[in-house]
Amino acid sequence: MKRGTPVWARERGAEAAGAGEEPEAGAAGAGQEAGTGVEAAAGEGTPVAEAASPASAEDGAEDARPVRTWWARRRTLAVALGSVLLLLAGCVLLQQAHSLRHTSGAANHALTDAEASDRVSGDVGNALARIFSYTPDGMAGTERSARAALAGKAARQYEALLGRVREDVRTQRVTLSTQSVRVGVVSLRGDTAHLLVFLDQTARRGDEKATTSAAQLSVTARLDDGVWRVVDLTAR
Repeated sequence: MKRGTPVWARERGAEAAGAGEEPEAGAAGAGQEAGTGVEAAAGEGTPVAEAASPASAEDGAEDARPVRTWWARRRTLAVALGSVLLLLAGCVLLQQAHSLRHTSGAANHALTDAEASDRVSGDVGNALARIFSYTPDGMAGTERSARAALAGKAARQYEALLGRVREDVRTQRVTLSTQSVRVGVVSLRGDTAHLLVFLDQTARRGDEKATTSAAQLSVTARLDDGVWRVVDLTAR
């Protein structure tokens, strides 16, 4: 005679079976609720990424606005600073030009002292006309004029020139006549003057026809015992 399963065992087994089924139903319910929550947040039938992208774009725009504002302010400041620097540079250049103009004008008496300029140009122009004019019979007088009018390097230059032409003047009967047609005083500072001299020269060899030519000299003169003497000559 077999014994049947006790009632308490059957009831406990039924409770255990019921407890085993409830978690599956609970898990399914939780899954349905979770799916409903995501769909509600993203919008029905809308992917999660698409739902999240507008928010990300707004965040990016908000982050970009401070950068653009900072860059605009910096660019405005740079432009303003550049304008100020250009203005200051222009003022400095104008001041330097004004200073140089007045300083050079004050030091260079050729621009301010017409009487002194006329004197030096007259002394130098007349001296050059005398020393570059000679005849076969008048070389001695020409050399005396040169000793009075020239000094330093110019005296040595002139002596070298005479050494080359002296014999031709005597044997070929060369005559040279020179006139100072224009003398310009470039600078006159203290006892030193720089001049630009234009000469017209007429040369004749024996009975031949005379020829004319022009010469241009850069001259440095120095005041010596009240007389302007030429100390340097350069042909231009």
